Amino acid sequence: MSEEYVLELEHIRKEYPGVVALKDVSLNLKKGEILALIGENGAGKSTLIKTCSGAVIPTSGKIHVNGKAFDRMTPQLAAENGIAIIYQEFNNVGELSAAENLFLGRPIRKGPVIDRRAMNREAKKAFDELGISIDPTELVKNLTVGYQQMIEIAKAIQQNARVLIMDEPSAPLTSREVENMFKVVRKLQADGVAIIYISHRLEEIFELSDRIEVIRDGEYIDTLITKNATEDELIKLMVGREMTQKYPERPDYTDMSQTVLELKHVYGNGDKDISLSLHKGEVLGLGGLVGAGRTEIAEVIFGSAPKEKGQILLNGKEINPRSAHEAIGLGIALVPEDRKRYGALLGSSIKHNINMPIYERISKFSVIHEKTEQATAEKYQKEMAIKTPNLNQLVRNLSGGNQQKVILGKWLAADSQIIIFDEPTRGIDVGAKFEIYKLINDLVKEGRSVLMISSEMEELMGMSDRILILSEGRVTGALEKCEFNSEAIMAAASKVVKEDA
Repeated sequence: MSEEYVLELEHIRKEYPGVVALKDVSLNLKKGEILALIGENGAGKSTLIKTCSGAVIPTSGKIHVNGKAFDRMTPQLAAENGIAIIYQEFNNVGELSAAENLFLGRPIRKGPVIDRRAMNREAKKAFDELGISIDPTELVKNLTVGYQQMIEIAKAIQQNARVLIMDEPSAPLTSREVENMFKVVRKLQADGVAIIYISHRLEEIFELSDRIEVIRDGEYIDTLITKNATEDELIKLMVGREMTQKYPERPDYTDMSQTVLELKHVYGNGDKDISLSLHKGEVLGLGGLVGAGRTEIAEVIFGSAPKEKGQILLNGKEINPRSAHEAIGLGIALVPEDRKRYGALLGSSIKHNINMPIYERISKFSVIHEKTEQATAEKYQKEMAIKTPNLNQLVRNLSGGNQQKVILGKWLAADSQIIIFDEPTRGIDVGAKFEIYKLINDLVKEGRSVLMISSEMEELMGMSDRILILSEGRVTGALEKCEFNSEAIMAAASKVVKEDA
């Protein structure tokens, strides 16, 4: 191993039964460097970083840390050698304080008694050193996701981590929280901490990193100096082909004579006086800043939050779904933002997830018709182009893009005619995004209707037939396609709404 590297992975290979997750991947990292690791969903990024923490044992290859060579890591070895990983799912305990989480599993004691005063004092010191303002006594469940992430970073640094690996750290954060995280990351870099940064957001990669390593289909592709790289070059390396357009072309399939969903002065779930109409074959974009009320109105339509007043009309008839089950029966589906918590059963198979909404239909006396179950799963696995060795694969083992396809497949199996997408491409790589966009186009081509919530203005403008903007729980703007521009969207999203007199 070269002395200039604090971490070096040599020819890492990882095989699972029937699958080679990593074929021959090498990586090196210098002190005080930010190395971006990028690739499509399923490229092997998570598997690779888990070999550094001991969560995955490589089939072959070497791991060098500060001049020491290892065939494999264990969690204890990784910690002893200054390696820490911050995963997308945090390890915090909501019912404990910030300080207690910081010292989780290693509390400060005064004799046999836990010294909470000392823990609070040391926690404040750790937070202050990172330039973050967190009350050590505050319960973690009461903190924002951004602050919860900062606790994870502080925990790693306090345990003397000199190599910090961050897996999609910005995915759950607001833009303000992302800015704060960047400040902390740059401070750590200045202090000599070496960082591997994984993200699908290429603008972050260009802003933060010194070098970029690309892997594809479990293989090392190339390493580039960030300042010399271009976005088009990275996309080509990631997907293995030229991508001449971000959004697929789509004729206007909207039938303005058929209003399939209409909201008239709907109040509920924090939203006030929402009116909108969705037509057959239309993609209606719903924009606005975080907390504007977009997800809240989707939950009212889907029956997972109560409507206080107003009317919801489905094909001209008033409906009042009181549960998700009722909404599904009416042909309304919701692909949620947090697909891992609400969109899919991660511990179940692809086959079970796709058939979940229709088990009542394909069962008799509580006995499932297995041939129908298998045929349905095969049909939508093929239509959605879900990449998997078999239909019994657990959904948690799929990439983010393929998880999204499974969720969409189950709603197509349920014959949903109105599909609400809440941040459909969050945490998904550029190649998989294009596939999701094509699937949305296919839906409206078939005469289905889509309500698409997105925080990405470019995505809203690239995929929508019309855009409605929400601010503070109210509609503050409506744009036809010929009126789309980022300035108009931001102006409507930032509008302060005066309360009714």
